[in-house]
Amino acid sequence: MSHPDSFNCRRNLEVDGRTYQYFSLPDAARNLGDIRQLPVSLKLLLENLLRCEDGRSVTAADCRAVVEWLHKRSSEQEIQFRPARVLMQDFTGVPGVVDLAAMRDAMARAGGDPQKINPLSPVDLVIDHSVMVDRFADPSAFADNVAIEMQRNHERYAFLRWGQQAFANFRVVPPGTGICHQVNLEYLAQVVWSHDDDGATLAYPDTLVGTDSHTTMINGLGVLGWGVGGIEAEAVMLGQPLSMLIPEVVGVRLVGKLREGVTATDLVLTVTELLRKRGVVGKFVEFYGPGLDNLPLADRATIANMAPEYGATCGFFPVDGVTLDYLRLSGREPQRIALVEAYCKAQGLWREAGDEPTFSDSLTLDLASVQPSLAGPKRPQDRVALEDIRAQFDLLLELSGRKAELDTDFVVAGEHYGLHHGDVVIAAITSCTNTSNPSVLMAAGLLARKAVELGLSRKPWVKSSLAPGSKVVTDYLAKAGLTPYLDQLGFNLVGYGCTTCIGNSGPLPPAIADCVSANDLIVSSVLSGNRNFEGRVHPQVKANWLASPPLVVAFALAGTTRIDLTREPLGTGSDGQPVYLQDIWPSDAEVAAAVGTVAEAMFRHHYADVFSGDAAWRAIAVSPGATYPWDPASTYIKHPPFFQHIDQPAAALADIENARVLALFGDSITTDHISPAGSIKPSSPAGLYLQGLGVAPADFNSYGARRGNHEVMMRGTFANIRIKNEMLGGEEGGNTLHQPSGDKLSIFDAAMRYQADGVPLLVIAGKEYGTGSSRDWAAKGTNLLGVKAVIAESFERIHRSNLVGMGVLPLQFVAGQNRQSLALNGSERLSIHGLAAGLKPRQRLIVELLRADGTEERFEVLCRIDTAIELDYFKAGGILHHVLRQLLAG
Repeated sequence: MSHPDSFNCRRNLEVDGRTYQYFSLPDAARNLGDIRQLPVSLKLLLENLLRCEDGRSVTAADCRAVVEWLHKRSSEQEIQFRPARVLMQDFTGVPGVVDLAAMRDAMARAGGDPQKINPLSPVDLVIDHSVMVDRFADPSAFADNVAIEMQRNHERYAFLRWGQQAFANFRVVPPGTGICHQVNLEYLAQVVWSHDDDGATLAYPDTLVGTDSHTTMINGLGVLGWGVGGIEAEAVMLGQPLSMLIPEVVGVRLVGKLREGVTATDLVLTVTELLRKRGVVGKFVEFYGPGLDNLPLADRATIANMAPEYGATCGFFPVDGVTLDYLRLSGREPQRIALVEAYCKAQGLWREAGDEPTFSDSLTLDLASVQPSLAGPKRPQDRVALEDIRAQFDLLLELSGRKAELDTDFVVAGEHYGLHHGDVVIAAITSCTNTSNPSVLMAAGLLARKAVELGLSRKPWVKSSLAPGSKVVTDYLAKAGLTPYLDQLGFNLVGYGCTTCIGNSGPLPPAIADCVSANDLIVSSVLSGNRNFEGRVHPQVKANWLASPPLVVAFALAGTTRIDLTREPLGTGSDGQPVYLQDIWPSDAEVAAAVGTVAEAMFRHHYADVFSGDAAWRAIAVSPGATYPWDPASTYIKHPPFFQHIDQPAAALADIENARVLALFGDSITTDHISPAGSIKPSSPAGLYLQGLGVAPADFNSYGARRGNHEVMMRGTFANIRIKNEMLGGEEGGNTLHQPSGDKLSIFDAAMRYQADGVPLLVIAGKEYGTGSSRDWAAKGTNLLGVKAVIAESFERIHRSNLVGMGVLPLQFVAGQNRQSLALNGSERLSIHGLAAGLKPRQRLIVELLRADGTEERFEVLCRIDTAIELDYFKAGGILHHVLRQLLAG
């Protein structure tokens, strides 16, 4: 590939006898201007533009705009970013591969070459979201759950095996290996990438986008990356740049060090609360300051992981000596480590003591101020000090009108105990956020050992589980001698994957489940995850608390969240004396000694043959051929309808006339609300559809596992059991009022009736619409229901772009207006004008409102198609339609 190299900055770099070519930032700065004060994350964007300059999608003016950012500390310049690679997990990866397979079919039908549909950027798909906690607290739990997973997901896995052989540049990490973000951190990421380029070896920063919002975890390693929808990721795979505005960058200056007994989890929950209050949605966050010297790489990764929870695009940590230490520990090749050091130092990307870049905004956090915490009961930014958890739960009970039942003992059939509000029914050490961090996992194991030695045990109503993010974790827990104690408390290994945090918590024991349902109990889960949105962890568990792994074990011992663990005993020891949390909490020195047993050989052993899989994976039959042989009887993998008319010109944009409101929502509607990932309710439209095909409820699997079937997913759209449509008052569940009949229907059934009548639809919502995971089906399902536009007070970054990518128009109320100020109740007809006349990015459009009583009003909305290339996507009907039309055109 030839490069214009307008700034004459292509240079050679000698590293241990090898010559690499690179685009030198210091040399480019001679023509661009001083960039030393530029945040490191923006230096990485600048390098990307210098290297990808082609005079068309990237120009010299784009490079200058990054440097000019220093004067305003913000920019309205749109740039085209080309990540080095793409990371996927199977929930989002399966529909991605389904789309690619459907695009190949469409290309073949139109007379083109299906092989043109092929990843141009390296893609790694890690199967990590499908294992469920069906078996627990038993030595055979892991083997049993793996066997169930392989049987339950055979169709999906056969499809991915087909994709593995059909597509170039596409690797699959088989099930039972680990969580994609932890595998990325421990193995896939290289920090500095290299490949052959016109006979030379080109070195450049490792950057990526991923189809999971917690892709941001890798920023802890100095790798710039973030989550995008599967739709955007597919476009990147197919050679399209990622359109973005040069972001604002918020600096977080860290000082001091964590106090004795305070964990990385406590720190990240504090950071999440702090930054969510500050407001960093759509911005980069970059950490700097002397406190980084006291922050191990695993702690940095823990903070970076939860960037979606604090709302940022990413939470970035520059490369320094701590980075190199981790690369050595995790078994990276010496030549790669030498290249990382030499490259980062040559480029001014290396963190030096005293570095104080220029930021759009900055704030300081003293690490010594962090205190033991949880977050909940339904949002990760709602931090609660450990000592306040009892009071917080009691307040929740009071607000629910259940205060009189505080101490009521509800009978559990066939058991010697009863249940109470606030009892912990799920305690899960799970999720990439914390299972990548040896310090908190060793702390959990040490706490378990001390608890067992004092005679404590897990309460019998607690479903406990250990689901690490990689096999390395079980190695080091075993080497430290801690596994037997975790096992004795019921924290047996249940699988390597994203279990409870994604909703794969499995069923509660029948007697527990029956008691909770019969008495509508507000029970708790405590998990070391990053998400605790309503209905996500388990449909019967209404209060969900994020906590460090040692606190997960502690609450399993206590059995309730109606306790102040700083003052009240966990239980009674074998000597008859009360045992308090401080009696079993490990010291920092004990934790450090245990962490010191983690060895490079563990990483090298488990990643030596990471793509091969076990015998069951290798035995899956693979269909050959460039196009996929769709099975009409499959309930997992179905040919999607998105590209049926791709051989015809895209229709011109038209105004939206006389649309009906499909649903009217409040604030913080998450992608979990819009497109659930957990269990499928038998009485829901998706459950009824599956039963109509002969699938028994026991074999439903989950929404996440069914993402390759658009019929299931469109029926699951807005079907979350906790979603509240204001057209129905405070009632929970995915229903609506059909207009003008007034019939109460499921949102799916109403949408189908509107479609049959040719009525366009709108969704109206409050603030932070689309928070949560980068879930492409939240946009795809919205599209298939016939929703033409979503009008909200504000959007979360990924979901907004996904809506555009599926041809759904995101519109924002202008300042001072919302559904309440306009007195919207869902009975109105709305028309949106300004699309047909030549839509422009961020244009103001007029909405004409016709109320049920015949009165008319007009109000303005802001078009949240933010860039010119997004407008191109929208005009084509979506981002993949745009790519496919380009490929068909030659």
